[in-house]
Amino acid sequence: MEKSQRCNKDTNTTIGFCLLPSELIQNILFHLCIPEIIRMKLLNKYVLTTISDRSFIRQLNDGSQRDTWIFVYTRRWRRDNGVLHGFSDRSVRWFKIPVAEILAGEIRPGEDLYLLTASGNFLLFASNTHSGIIAVDLVGKIVTRISSCPLGPRGTSSWRRSGMKLVPDPSNPSHFRFMFAEMVNNRPVLFTYYSNTATWHTKETEDTTNWEVKKNSNVLFLSLSNRPHESTVMSVDDGSIINRFPRILRPRINQDAIRQCPSSVGFSRNDLESQLLHIHGDEYKVVIRLDRIDNSKMNKVMKSLEVWEISSNGEKWELVSRAPSEVISKKPCGVMMGCLERRLGVIRVALMTNHEGLWNIIWLDYDKHKDKWEWVPLPDCRFLQGSNMAGISFSSGLTFSL
Repeated sequence: MEKSQRCNKDTNTTIGFCLLPSELIQNILFHLCIPEIIRMKLLNKYVLTTISDRSFIRQLNDGSQRDTWIFVYTRRWRRDNGVLHGFSDRSVRWFKIPVAEILAGEIRPGEDLYLLTASGNFLLFASNTHSGIIAVDLVGKIVTRISSCPLGPRGTSSWRRSGMKLVPDPSNPSHFRFMFAEMVNNRPVLFTYYSNTATWHTKETEDTTNWEVKKNSNVLFLSLSNRPHESTVMSVDDGSIINRFPRILRPRINQDAIRQCPSSVGFSRNDLESQLLHIHGDEYKVVIRLDRIDNSKMNKVMKSLEVWEISSNGEKWELVSRAPSEVISKKPCGVMMGCLERRLGVIRVALMTNHEGLWNIIWLDYDKHKDKWEWVPLPDCRFLQGSNMAGISFSSGLTFSL
């Protein structure tokens, strides 16, 4: 009886929704995230017809370009194919993304994958089992094994998030470029993979002196190394025909400002002695100061969070902003790692925390133009509990197609 009543209620709700004016239905759909719209395709023929309209798809994709996603890949055991969850800054819940279904049949049983980065409709995984790279097109449901890296086989530990970029092709959403920077024989080299030709290209860089650093959506920054007093960052003008070679910046930092703690180039770094965590991304880095609780090495809280930026001449790191205490609020953090990106004038930071065995995610936004910090509320991350972290990444530009 209860099941019958529930079915009747769902049917009445569906009929009532379809009786709304078409303009109102479209407006409601435009406020939904793409995974929700995909589910709406199954509602009935009328909604499917509305969603299938080319004008609707074009407007939907134009609006979704502004959405920021955070993807989290987890595994419960080594032979598990893993589970991908995504959350958008205008949604109210986590979405389970069926990446395992796309990978099924394309990867070998027990293949150990780690999520490196994401952008547009693409996810990039590193395979520890075969020391290769796998690209997944979420919309086209296509899995591509990228041909051998020019530097040879590389496992997860060889890749640095702050030194790589995944760039979808704006003229063809089914293609992308994967760029990463590496030191080869003490020379900075840019490696670029083009999916449309399935080939790698390499470019050596030139050192920059007395050069004004360009900072716009076309300029990419790839971190190469970070020493106690100096960082090495590659600047790639992706929209310039004249600037054919990447440039090298060597910004220095006032060590007194960060208590002489060396920074790092990787995904993140936790210095137990100085209680500082460094996270790099684009032309920025975040420095998080930690406080121990009861002299414990593992139980900690956030004391402060600072955003630093490469100066206009590329010669030093400059302090941009400190998060106000009400944003930090001495959150328990335990072991931490994270990722950072700059997009549309907003610096986004995601922090993975593990306090007393429980995983959690903290998402902070800093609008540089408005000098405003915001704590992005996330739904309960229950899916993290009992799982092993296998990658986290920001993403944008997710599109919809039939």
